[in-house]
Amino acid sequence: MQASRKTADAAPIAATSQPSGRPFLRQLLAARQEWIEERLYAMAEASGYKQVTPAMSRLFGLMKRQPVGISVLARQLAISRQAVHKLVNEAVQMELVELIDSEEDKRVKLVGFTAKGFAMSVAATRNLEKIEQDLAQRIGQADLDELKRILAKAW
Repeated sequence: MQASRKTADAAPIAATSQPSGRPFLRQLLAARQEWIEERLYAMAEASGYKQVTPAMSRLFGLMKRQPVGISVLARQLAISRQAVHKLVNEAVQMELVELIDSEEDKRVKLVGFTAKGFAMSVAATRNLEKIEQDLAQRIGQADLDELKRILAKAW
C-alpha cells in the first residue's frame, strides 16, 4: 500500500487553537487513524500487497462477502462513479476483484473479490487484529474495549 510509512510510536497530539488548549476530537481521531493506517500499510507491504493504494484499501474496506454495485461504492466513498471505475479497473488488473453482472439489472456491474482478493482481505483482517493487540498492550485492554464501546455508539 502506498502511504507515508513512518511507524514511530504514537506521540501525544499537540494542542490547537481551541481555548482549552486541548485538541479537537476530529484531530485526535485523525491522528489515531493515521497511526493505524501506517501500521496496516507496512503489514500489507510485508504480506506482498505493496501495490494496493490507500484509495483501494478504502474501497476494499467497504466490500464484504457479497458483490457490491459501483454506484453504491461511489456513494459510500463520496467520490464519482468514474473514480470508482478507475480504482476497480486497477484492482481488476491486479486480479484482486472482478466485475460481475447483476442478476437483478443486467446494466449494473457488481464488484466482487476474486480468490486472490479474498486472501488479501483475510490477511488484512489478521493484520487489523494484530494492530488492536498492539494497541491493547499500549493502552490496556480495558481502555481499548471502552474506546471501541464509545465509538460504536450511535451519534
